[in-house]
Amino acid sequence: MSKPVMNVALVVGPDCDLDSQAIRNTLEYFGARVFTYWIGRPSDFMDVLSGNDLYPDTDMIVLNFHGDEDGFIMPELGEDVYEADEPRGNFGPDDVRTFVRLDGKIVIGNGCMLGAPTLAQAFLDRGCKTYIGPDDYPDGNAALMYVYRFFYEVIQNKKSVNEAHQIAKTMDEEMLMYQIYENSD
Repeated sequence: MSKPVMNVALVVGPDCDLDSQAIRNTLEYFGARVFTYWIGRPSDFMDVLSGNDLYPDTDMIVLNFHGDEDGFIMPELGEDVYEADEPRGNFGPDDVRTFVRLDGKIVIGNGCMLGAPTLAQAFLDRGCKTYIGPDDYPDGNAALMYVYRFFYEVIQNKKSVNEAHQIAKTMDEEMLMYQIYENSD
């Protein structure tokens, strides 16, 4: 294998397997090295978002999850299964502010409502350089196509993150939900 053009962490939420496999295959075809993290419980997510279980040279992170107004939809576990410090319910802005340490990282929250301003700001407050996500409920095919086009522009056409985002947004009206937030530091 030749040297990858970038390292991407693909963090996969519950019931997001098929599109995540498609994303992984496509990014690897484009020349990226993809590290896939399967999230089965909140502590798995916390380990990646804290940087404790994140490959050290990760360039970009794709959080491929279902979401809603409360944030990332997490699996519901039996009360006796949760660890003492694991959040219950969805993983929202308060959880992000508690557990995330992603200094200088570029993060795509690829799921419904994962680009809501309060959630995005929580990621920026915890050091992310750039956070991208939809501020509404895009069609699943549109979410997949946004990631394809974004990475195609970054990898193939050597566009900046902002330029790639702007190009990906023009594919159709569903993509207009994708917002970019940048840390001013």
